[in-house]
Amino acid sequence: MNGSFDFDEVDQFLCGTVGSPGHRTFYLQALVGSQVVTLKLEKQQVALLAEYLNRLLAAHDLPAGPAIQLGDLLQPAVPEWSVGSLLVAVNEATGRIVVIAQQLGDEPDDDDEGEEGVDSVDRAELRMALTRAQVEAFIDAAHELMAGGRPACRLCGRPVDPEGHTCPRWN
Repeated sequence: MNGSFDFDEVDQFLCGTVGSPGHRTFYLQALVGSQVVTLKLEKQQVALLAEYLNRLLAAHDLPAGPAIQLGDLLQPAVPEWSVGSLLVAVNEATGRIVVIAQQLGDEPDDDDEGEEGVDSVDRAELRMALTRAQVEAFIDAAHELMAGGRPACRLCGRPVDPEGHTCPRWN
């Protein structure tokens, strides 16, 4: 696969943003030695990944390690590609959580399928095996990012821009 990465260990796994609330772009970064892999994704993907990882940690007895202090998003944040889907698994044998980010792409047409019915679209992937401490640090950082966004309208729950907000509840 072109643009794919496979890491059995990463030095850091973090999320961050560029821009002001309401105009932020969200990124994931994996750091392995001097290699930096940056991916672009949506705010909701970061929030859902953090929530799912939190539930996964509660359900699995993975070995704890020393707490990790994450650094900031390395700049310039130039994404390899945009994330379409995220998959998560637990490798009980290694005591690690495996996160796989798959590249965003158009769904294949019927004409794109091979004879066996397997689509020929070759999407890139980032596969990372993470320790419990790395996952915990990511969850904390993701919660901070979500709290740093625009305030929510107390009536409808939608974000309020600095310029104001047209609430659908104020018919």
